[in-house]
Amino acid sequence: MLDPFTTPLPDRHFEDYPPGLHAEYGPTTVTADEIVAFATAFDPQPMHVDAEWAAAGPFGGLIASGWHTTAIMMRLLVDHWLNGETSLSSPGVDELRWHRPVRPGDQLTARFTVLEARPSASRPDRGILRTRIELVDADEQLVMSQVMTNFVLRRP
Repeated sequence: MLDPFTTPLPDRHFEDYPPGLHAEYGPTTVTADEIVAFATAFDPQPMHVDAEWAAAGPFGGLIASGWHTTAIMMRLLVDHWLNGETSLSSPGVDELRWHRPVRPGDQLTARFTVLEARPSASRPDRGILRTRIELVDADEQLVMSQVMTNFVLRRP
């Protein structure tokens, strides 16, 4: 885990995210039960929910839904990166890619790098953050990447 912040999460505002800031959080281990539970609810394809089918399928075993992988990243973001009270919303993500399948037992670490931090021209109480987010496995293999934009309150 690499946490460069001196400000605790509940006190973080826009000013705490300068361009170039880099942080890493994790690892978190993915289990077969989690893969199946998520996919059963949201992405019930055989490669995600049926271990027997998946073993004979193109991936040679059970794999997590890409949406599950993204949800794991989101949990790390909420727990460590953005303050839930000063993070106002996100208009979306760009460049979302799933590079490698995530399998039961994989340990994932999230890497956050601020690409841009600028005050809002129309709303002076907030700023706009653009962050490159990467999720890597224990072998440092990239499994997911995206660029996320967030609106974050400035300090009063």
